[in-house]
Amino acid sequence: ETGSEDIDILPNGLAFISSGLKYPGLKSFAPDKPGEIFLMDLNEDNPRAVELRISRGFDLGSFNPHGISTYID
Repeated sequence: ETGSEDIDILPNGLAFISSGLKYPGLKSFAPDKPGEIFLMDLNEDNPRAVELRISRGFDLGSFNPHGISTYID
């Protein structure tokens, strides 16, 4: 809805999207909302971004994603 900061697409067509970057001088559409990570399956006919739940114990209030990358083992 307010844009993404970065995207990483896996060979199987799954895309991970970071959103919610807050940076001095950069307009924020939701300044009180923490950052988010979304998943999109590009193999679907009508792909849509779905917010991923972040594990308990993670300091979500200070989550400010700048970039994203994946590691395949």
